[in-house]
Amino acid sequence: MLDIALTSPPREVDLAALAGMLAQSLPTGSCVVVCWDDERLGKGSSEVEGVPGQLRTHAAALMAGKPATGGSRGAMIDECWNEGEARVAIAARLPEPLTPSSRDAWRALARRLVSATIASAQAEARIESLRKSERLQQSLYEIADLAGSGLEMAEVLKRIHGIVGGLMSAANFYIVLYDDVRDTMRFLYFADRLDPWRADASIETPIATMPNSLTVALLRHGHPLRGATELIRKQLAVDLDLAHGPDAADWLGVPMRREGRVSGAIVVQSYDQPDCYTDEDRALLEFVAQHILTALDRKHAQAELERRVHARTRELQQANQVLQAEIIERQRAERLQRALFRISELSFTAESMEGFYGDLHAVVGELLYARNFYIAMVSGDGGQIEFPYSVDERDIVRRPRRMIHGLSEYVINSGRALLADREVITRLESSGELRHHGTLAHCWLGVPLLRDGIAVGVIAVQSYSRDIDFTVQDQKLLTFVAHHIGGALARKRSQDHLRAAHAELEHRVDARTRELEDTNRELRAQVSERMRAEERLIHQARHDHLTGLPNRIHLLDRLDAAIAETRRQARGPFAVLFLDLDRFKLVNDSVGHAAGDEMLVEVGRRIARVLREGDVVARLGGDEFAVMLGHAGDDVAAEAVAARILAELGRPMWVAGRELFPSASVGIAMWQPRYQHGEDLLRDADAAMYRAKARGRDRSELFDEEMRAEATRLLDLEADLRRAILADAFEPWFQPIIDLATGRVVGHEALLRWNHEVHGALSPGDFIGVGEDSGLIEQVDWLVYRRAFAWMARHREGYVSINVSPRHFHSDNFAERLLQMLEDSGAEPSRLRIEITEVALLDDAPRALRMLETLRARGILALLDDFGTGFSALSYLHRFPIHALKIDQSFVAGLDDARHPESLALVRAILALASTLGIDTIGEGVETEGQAAVLRQLGCTMGQGFLFGHPKPAAAAESRGAA
Repeated sequence: MLDIALTSPPREVDLAALAGMLAQSLPTGSCVVVCWDDERLGKGSSEVEGVPGQLRTHAAALMAGKPATGGSRGAMIDECWNEGEARVAIAARLPEPLTPSSRDAWRALARRLVSATIASAQAEARIESLRKSERLQQSLYEIADLAGSGLEMAEVLKRIHGIVGGLMSAANFYIVLYDDVRDTMRFLYFADRLDPWRADASIETPIATMPNSLTVALLRHGHPLRGATELIRKQLAVDLDLAHGPDAADWLGVPMRREGRVSGAIVVQSYDQPDCYTDEDRALLEFVAQHILTALDRKHAQAELERRVHARTRELQQANQVLQAEIIERQRAERLQRALFRISELSFTAESMEGFYGDLHAVVGELLYARNFYIAMVSGDGGQIEFPYSVDERDIVRRPRRMIHGLSEYVINSGRALLADREVITRLESSGELRHHGTLAHCWLGVPLLRDGIAVGVIAVQSYSRDIDFTVQDQKLLTFVAHHIGGALARKRSQDHLRAAHAELEHRVDARTRELEDTNRELRAQVSERMRAEERLIHQARHDHLTGLPNRIHLLDRLDAAIAETRRQARGPFAVLFLDLDRFKLVNDSVGHAAGDEMLVEVGRRIARVLREGDVVARLGGDEFAVMLGHAGDDVAAEAVAARILAELGRPMWVAGRELFPSASVGIAMWQPRYQHGEDLLRDADAAMYRAKARGRDRSELFDEEMRAEATRLLDLEADLRRAILADAFEPWFQPIIDLATGRVVGHEALLRWNHEVHGALSPGDFIGVGEDSGLIEQVDWLVYRRAFAWMARHREGYVSINVSPRHFHSDNFAERLLQMLEDSGAEPSRLRIEITEVALLDDAPRALRMLETLRARGILALLDDFGTGFSALSYLHRFPIHALKIDQSFVAGLDDARHPESLALVRAILALASTLGIDTIGEGVETEGQAAVLRQLGCTMGQGFLFGHPKPAAAAESRGAA
């Protein structure tokens, strides 16, 4: 499996804020540096503004393992430890020393906070890595399936395009094949939204004709290329040529190699998104490209095999046609041969000349149409022509006559056969060459009877019907027969020729027959080999190539069959165990992937040794295994098997010369009637496995109803949220913001409420988590904005503030879309305030600054929400156009409580900071008169809370008076 490490931790875990959070728990003016080095998270650090270089150097020395000063001057606190696979160091410089107990307490607090944050980031990184690996594995399975499918190549390429599109942005995608011997390339597949060019896979294009092609440059370069095409051209010294398509904002191309030689390339590109592709995408596309090349090679090999089989079949058909023709010829020759044999026998068997001629007529009648047949012979003196035999349906009697210019005389005088129809006969009579006697025939054929090369007679056949014509072949046949009748010597020579022809024909038939048998044997061998190859592919598709164990496909089939049998009560209950090796990546990183593979094989053997007949162990990929217990009567039996597996895995094993002690986390899912598919059981066992990992690893956990209920609740809530978006079931509730000095309402905050069809009005706390995880919260925000702006257009007193999530600041068109919605509603932009958090500002500071300045230019001001709970630093307040700070209600709540004096000090500091910068302040969560009085005394200008008014729907908020 390809292990693609994350280059940065997920956004949900903010490692950069660690130093700021630690600095808040130290005296004002303290400097803090936090450094970490982790295999997944990489090297990184967090520090507060204004940290001196000496403190950074000190933290780096701690990370390198050099002796720490230990805070010898009392104003320095440092700490360094290993957190699992990560190394962490903290260095803090204080304006004045702390007491020893305070120093120890702060050290403990700092370690807990940093450890928890690092662990959370590691977990998120592992989860993301597993997801990517799963997607990649599924894609490779699909590519392998396509290679063995019966689909046409065009459809296979189209589906490969879809698979790559599931892994990264691939709307613009093409595959090119390269022949380094011919120095040509073929565009096998080409799909592009802007470039109208269409590829023809059958066209070979010489490389020399495309000197300015980036694709050619990639094939010559032989290494992956990524970035804007303009930069890549400069890097490779390629001139711009619009004939090869428009420039792309981001372009990623990877070569495909066969036996170390570049044999093609795969390219994806984006025209409108710079930096669309990452190093992860490059590594992923390189890996997938080799699998695609393998799949294409297999597909081409399959097509070539089918072509060869088709060609061989066509050759056999042609050979069969030739053989059939030879058989017909042989049959004709055999008929002729039998006729000749009979003619040869007639001179010995015929009792009389009349019988001889009659038998001769019968023989000729078997060879051609001879209903009208006669034999004419020249008399001994040569003056007459006689007819010793004549059978004719018109001229019943033929009497001897003088030698005149008749048809028979014409053949005798010329010594050549004559094939004549009425037209030929009429033409010969007109020229005076002959004179017809008897009934005029439609077609007449006569051949000379030769003796010592001299014509002494004629054999003639004739037809009176237009439907019967004699052919040249008939003429030849009759001439051949006449030769045998004409003389014994000629007959002998003809008989020898026929015997030789017969032997040659037999030899050719035998040779053809042997060739056909050899071809048939070869074809059967090819078919058998193809069937064996298909069986091997099926086995490979259902088994893991490393361990030889069944894979996910095989296991899911067995699980589905077991569910069906259990429902039919054909078997008892069963269970599924999901195993994931603990810290397996450490083995790969320390002793290598080959040793890791050896360890996986041994783990598979050990699991199989523990199982009973009827159980199935499968490798799902990476270090994940799954077991189907075919006879697990209850969860106690399943947990006992899990314990035996863990005990067996815990025994030491020698891998690559090292003694290893593997362990695993096991999740157990017992069969329940609610399960419809094996995938459902495997999913729940996987969830239980993650609980086992969270509780310390090297243990097993049983999937229970609590886990199912929570998963079901979140799933139902997401479904309700999607339906609510379609039904526009969200509305803003408005809470007043008042001037603390006069009590006058100066504005309202629009708070999100969900009018749930069952639970009534829900606040964001009930569904915001699901909305953010699913990405639906942005759609909800726009629905609420539209209604809030409509209320602004009707209620023209004071301003309205809306909450803007950090997700909106990731969108380039947020400001334009917001201003357009304001214009459509008829509300005044100067009466709108947006409430943002510190995370939204610092996540992408340049983008956030541009957006705030765009909105401020149209009169829309920004309020910083929940101030005091995040960084609360002067550095970013000075950089961004912030109109007012909203002091978090957690600090306001402690203003009238003597047990929380720190709240008063913090609020006083915030107000002083705001006054220095000329920024307004709003106290949130004001619920008592005492809190309001303290805020007025400290100089806070505005307040918001239940003391002044609860959030109300739009209709009720319009009629509310001043506070």
